[in-house]
Formats: sequence, structure tokens, C-alpha cells
Amino acid sequence: MAVKIRLRRMGAKKAPFYRVVVADSRFPRDGRFIEEIGYYDPTKDPAVVKIDIEKAQKWIANGAQPTDTVKALLKKNGAL
Repeated sequence: MAVKIRLRRMGAKKAPFYRVVVADSRFPRDGRFIEEIGYYDPTKDPAVVKIDIEKAQKWIANGAQPTDTVKALLKKNGAL
């Protein structure tokens, strides 16, 4: 099972916000997920990013691969 840490799109049309989730890579973007570890709201100024660093580090230690966007967000928060 390939586990990814990725963004799940939520919100209205033209007003998105994203939840940072741990999911099996075979499931769709907004489909089933294992655990929610944070959120990202790019519509605010400045963008709001809230990620549980302990959970993110635990999942990465267990082999979860963050996507490029999530990797950048984790670097900003100091989780990587």
C-alpha cells in the first residue's frame, strides 16, 4: 500500500481550501483517506497553514510520501 500525504480540496467553487490528509495513493483526490493532519487556506492573505507536525513526522517515519505541494508546506512549518 503506497501511502501519500496530500491535499484534499474542499470549499465552494472559486473559493477552495484544502485539508492535508494521509491517504492510499490508489484512492481519488477527494475520496477516502486514513487521517487528517491539518489544513491549508490559500484564499486568506497571508495564506493560513495549520499542520500537526508530530503526526506528519510520524507518518513520514512510517514511509508516507508527501506530494510536492505538501512537502513545501511542511518545510515552511518546520516538519521536514
